[in-house]
Amino acid sequence: MNRYMKIAKELSEKNLETNAGGPFGACIVKDGKIIGKGYNHVIKNNDPTAHAEITAIRNACKHLNTYDLSGCELYTSCYPCPMCLSAIIWANIKCVYYGNTKEDAAQIGFRDDFIYRYIQNLSTQQQDQDILQLKCMDREETLKVFHAFSEKNDKIIY
Repeated sequence: MNRYMKIAKELSEKNLETNAGGPFGACIVKDGKIIGKGYNHVIKNNDPTAHAEITAIRNACKHLNTYDLSGCELYTSCYPCPMCLSAIIWANIKCVYYGNTKEDAAQIGFRDDFIYRYIQNLSTQQQDQDILQLKCMDREETLKVFHAFSEKNDKIIY
């Protein structure tokens, strides 16, 4: 077994004992060194964003003192959910190794399929109002802040 995937698996197993969250674990590697680890803390922290991958990303960013994880690889016990996929992309991680599939996760009760469908339907404007309603409001006012940001000389784009 790959040594980094073994660590992700062991982190997921830890949650079977702690009940801190679902059976998910992840680690982030840069230049052959583990720079961040995480397991699911959703229940323990009452935080729906405390997935293994998000926790590992937070730890890796803190360790490297950066928001940019270019050159890193992520090893996770399961295919990342849509939120985690987005965070991985925002962190500039270009390679993810996963163990279980999203279908495996669905078989034990973790269902992300409706989120994937919702996101897919955003481009066709066929939103499922039972899942989420997105309504644009007061754009004229909020756009003023964007314009001010675009004029800043010291802005940082990430």
